[in-house]
Amino acid sequence: MYLGTDVFLIVGISRSGIAATEFLLSQGAKCYVCDELSSDGIDASIAALCQKGAIKAEASKINEIMPFIDVVVLSPGVPIDNSIPISAKRAGKRIIGEMELGYLYSVCPIVAVTGTNGKTTTCSMIADVLQKAEIKHKLAGNIGIPFTSEISSLDAHTVAVTEVSSFQLETLCSFTPHIAVVTNVSEDHLVRHYTMQNYIFLKSKILANLRESEFAVLNYDDYVVRGFAEKTKGKIIYFSAKEKVDGAYVEDDMIMWRGDAVMDKRLMTLGGEHNLYNALATVAVCKALKIPDTAIAEAIIEFKGIKHRIEFIKSVGGVDFYNDSKATNVDSTVKALRSMTKPTVLLLGGKDKGQSFDELFEACKQLNVVKAVLFGETRYKMLKSAEKVQFENYCVASNMESAVKLAYCEARSGQSVLLSPACASFDEFSGYEERGAKFAEIVGNFT
Repeated sequence: MYLGTDVFLIVGISRSGIAATEFLLSQGAKCYVCDELSSDGIDASIAALCQKGAIKAEASKINEIMPFIDVVVLSPGVPIDNSIPISAKRAGKRIIGEMELGYLYSVCPIVAVTGTNGKTTTCSMIADVLQKAEIKHKLAGNIGIPFTSEISSLDAHTVAVTEVSSFQLETLCSFTPHIAVVTNVSEDHLVRHYTMQNYIFLKSKILANLRESEFAVLNYDDYVVRGFAEKTKGKIIYFSAKEKVDGAYVEDDMIMWRGDAVMDKRLMTLGGEHNLYNALATVAVCKALKIPDTAIAEAIIEFKGIKHRIEFIKSVGGVDFYNDSKATNVDSTVKALRSMTKPTVLLLGGKDKGQSFDELFEACKQLNVVKAVLFGETRYKMLKSAEKVQFENYCVASNMESAVKLAYCEARSGQSVLLSPACASFDEFSGYEERGAKFAEIVGNFT
């Protein structure tokens, strides 16, 4: 692509679309911008981009300008089977995503992390180790910072730690990280990706371009992820909490690296099996980067977690309230429940992602859930699953605010209330961050 002569159509004016457009405009490219949705925020963003030189394109008239377009750049929220990319493909146009665009114009080494759960925590933990080791780095990608917004600061001596979602993987073609990490794969986003087989394929794409000089860091305990070793030329590094593997593993409470002790897992600030896996993945990545054990151990021990991931809010009348709004699928919620040490009132619900909730309610029967409060778009689908597996300790609320207040009434001193919805947030909120912030606001008013 030659930015001075190519004409770009950016579809989806979210954070990624805005960042891609601003980068392209800064390089002298001609840009059309389009979003099929309309809101005050989107309209204001398009107007701001047009003031910088972009041209607004109406979704209904895309076919009129398609002959003049060279490259279509999709934001992650725009599916590859949307009508606009379908029209572009029929017209023989190149289709890429915002992350692919950033990769094509970057010169930095990249650590890329994907998986159903643990991506954000693992990226943040790796970044903390790099900070402790005084290695220049930037966080980018699905973690909330578009890759293209960081290109100017990503020189050859800066490590880009990127979170990569399945939505972004749909449009990655040449993307080749130095280290690719797959944390785990479980059912998620099936409304978007249709089948589990397609979802698994998309997750494996992060390894597709690795050469013998790159590393594939894989969760040995996840049989799907373990099988990805056959799909890459990269050097395989495993991590495991159950087996002694060629990589990072646990032995007698010590996190080990190929026979040598790195740190005592009991010193970690964060508890829970899921955080142990995040730590093991971090150790594998950082040892591949040849970072000293002292920096790795200190950063992991001190790591306090991320917002909206089993985040303690406050205690009211002996009831502890936790915000796990980032848990947008069943597997993530089950992992959160396993980390709870007290009887728990669980807040579940939101927008359906096409997953089954049977496994979730089976887990609720085993993991000391004293009450599940079901809310939002999925509440009746969840109710049917609860009844199917004979989990009877549930009640229903129309929205999250009502559900939180109902949970407060249900909980007793010595118990916990956990918002871990197992669903997307888009029935009521713009994202899990807004949902978590609203939960914290409601709880903050409890006395």
